[in-house]
Amino acid sequence: MSVTQVEIQLIAAVVAAACALPGVFLVLRQMAMMSDAISHTVLLGIVLGFFLTRSLESPLLIVGAAAMGVATVSLVELLHNTRLVKQDAAIGLVFPALFSVAVILISRFARGVHLDVDAVLLGELAFAPFDRLILWGWDLPRALVVMGIILLLNGLAIFLFYKELKLATFDPGLAAALGFSPGLIHYGLMTLVSITAVGAFDAVGSILVVALMITPAAAAYLLTDRLERMVGLSVLIGVASAIGGYWLARLLDANIAGSMATVTGAIFVAVFLFAPGRGIVAVARRRQRQRWEFAQAMLVIHLLHHEGSPEAEAENRLAHLEEELRWSPDFALRVVRQAERHGLIQRQNGTLLLTEEGRRQARQALVH
Repeated sequence: MSVTQVEIQLIAAVVAAACALPGVFLVLRQMAMMSDAISHTVLLGIVLGFFLTRSLESPLLIVGAAAMGVATVSLVELLHNTRLVKQDAAIGLVFPALFSVAVILISRFARGVHLDVDAVLLGELAFAPFDRLILWGWDLPRALVVMGIILLLNGLAIFLFYKELKLATFDPGLAAALGFSPGLIHYGLMTLVSITAVGAFDAVGSILVVALMITPAAAAYLLTDRLERMVGLSVLIGVASAIGGYWLARLLDANIAGSMATVTGAIFVAVFLFAPGRGIVAVARRRQRQRWEFAQAMLVIHLLHHEGSPEAEAENRLAHLEEELRWSPDFALRVVRQAERHGLIQRQNGTLLLTEEGRRQARQALVH
């Protein structure tokens, strides 16, 4: 493996980790589409910053992009607060308008400049190691340095304001009552999202930024109920997706950013299907188990209700269950067999009799 290949994977991993950190809170706040809006509209901030500085190396581009991200959030909330449009509609109105203005400005006034819409959308990670800078005597890829700083910034912000972010995310009313400012925390988070999006533009493009912010966090959400674990799992899934996507791109000779987005989607689908507690398979198995448990509870309650009565011999027979409980013959037979295996009932001359455990469970079911 060459040094360039290692650097590409390292850049991808750092980008993935930097995107995953704020992405967790976007998912929890149900603001996934806001990341899509910000990752596109910050292009207008970059363009305006370039017109002011006439340099693509100026740090004012990141400042302008971050300011445009915050402006996007403000405009969306301004429209939403009128109560004339819903939030998703407000996002759909604001971000195409701002993004299209950026595209027009680039095509009209910046044709001879390396500020390309396709590069912003798709990125080209393969070229990232060739744009280098010297930092304290180390010759490093610029994207690695920039995204490394942003990763540290995101990590430090979440570490320092973890309590405030957690409280404002799950209970803004309580956060306000305790003296925190949910609005300030919200705009601070959106600023981090904006800075992360513009930092990742050159390397991976805005489409992968959205994928790395939302998909790993959404997958982690299905795997745990604890916020700190969700943050850690989101970073791990993002890094795994980035590295796996690189090798998939090599195998298919395809775009690296597109391959990484594909792997993030594949990991989410796998988690969506097979997550231990919330996956489709686990939910289906739980519902099936609950169906049989409910049927057994109905059976033992029925037997307890007629136990010791004159009609018990007629009521507590398998054939009568089909009529009384409206069960099919096959279903009734399977329920009786399962109840026998679990020691709840026993059969005697065709009559179903409760065991002590069956009586206990029937009484417990009636209480609850």
